[in-house]
Amino acid sequence: MSAFNQYLSKYAELAVKVGVNIQPNQYLYVSASIESAEFVRLVTEKAYDAGARQVFVDWSDETVSRLRFEKAPSDSFIEFPEWKVMEREQLAEKGAAFMTIVSQSPDLLKGIDPTRVGDSQQASGKALNTFRQYIQSDKISWTVIATPSKAWAKMVFPDLSEDKQVDALWDAILKAVRADNENPVQSWLEHDKKLHSKVDYLNNKSYRKLHYLAPGTDLTVELPAGHLWCGAGSLNEKGHAFMANMPTEEVFTVPLKTGVNGYVSSTKPLSYGGNIIDNFKITFKNGQVTAVSAEQGQEVLQRLIDTDEGAKHLGEVALVPHDSPISQSQILFYNTLFDENASNHFALGSAYSFCIEGGKTMSPEDLEKHGLNQSITHVDFMIGSEYMDIDGIHDDGQSEPIFRKGNWAF
Repeated sequence: MSAFNQYLSKYAELAVKVGVNIQPNQYLYVSASIESAEFVRLVTEKAYDAGARQVFVDWSDETVSRLRFEKAPSDSFIEFPEWKVMEREQLAEKGAAFMTIVSQSPDLLKGIDPTRVGDSQQASGKALNTFRQYIQSDKISWTVIATPSKAWAKMVFPDLSEDKQVDALWDAILKAVRADNENPVQSWLEHDKKLHSKVDYLNNKSYRKLHYLAPGTDLTVELPAGHLWCGAGSLNEKGHAFMANMPTEEVFTVPLKTGVNGYVSSTKPLSYGGNIIDNFKITFKNGQVTAVSAEQGQEVLQRLIDTDEGAKHLGEVALVPHDSPISQSQILFYNTLFDENASNHFALGSAYSFCIEGGKTMSPEDLEKHGLNQSITHVDFMIGSEYMDIDGIHDDGQSEPIFRKGNWAF
């Protein structure tokens, strides 16, 4: 077996054993592009070796997806297939694990009418709201990983010859997920412990507010009472560990829905709805977006903000040091799974209910009462840099450094 195939085998094993941590007799649902077919077959084999009952694969194709947005009737984008909703919800009720393998071109829908893109995002968001709540309350095990596609690799490595682009992206992905280590599973266990040391520190502090200061950013974020910092591994309702994102370098919590004030500027492009949004600035008052501007993709950004009332508020606060391995690679992935792990970031939209004491068993109404945002969308955007300082502010107004010049200050 070649070295590359050995790494692929380790990556598939990581996805199955650490990502979703498949259990004996458990169903696995995989969403993937047809360009990932070879790797999906490897994942399927590893899942059955680990005792999976059955593996279901939901295939997609970029050409077919683009054709729909170009040629389908406009009113078809306000619909989402009920059978797709039922499939996910019924499998989740049976305790299935869910794996998403992303590889889509970051600008797949460039030039498409933003109304079509917005309608499609809104329709899927509404239809899959219950399933999203399962994910955001840790009811089920789930993970998001990535494999290259030709279009994505071309965007990340435009200066390489076409025959080298996919290999270069594979190399970057395998390094980011530690699949190139001698014992990747052990490496992830050690990485999990390191992130949880930051989580424990921040939870012991119980800051009332965070203050972000950097070029183009001056933002205060209030945190709700009982908030919990989380990071790396999680536990589903049956107590089984899983890793929601691979790679992951972040620790994160929830903001108070009405407690965000000031302005923040992006530091990396955001790929959303098959379009690139770049060099944008968002202003908040009492938690709500009051103004947005973008050098590229402003109409797409505005439609994201207008998805629903909750899309105008933050649902996640995430800390990632500038010296994280992905940041130090100096590769711009144009993919949130990677770029968010190279940069401090926020998310517009829904909050993770497990980021507050007792939140996993709270109703949406109770979560709202505790100050957590509710929405049919959740979109991360990157705001960190080597110039960013962050202070934690206590109830008595005393502050202390959390980040200095983009990195941990403790």
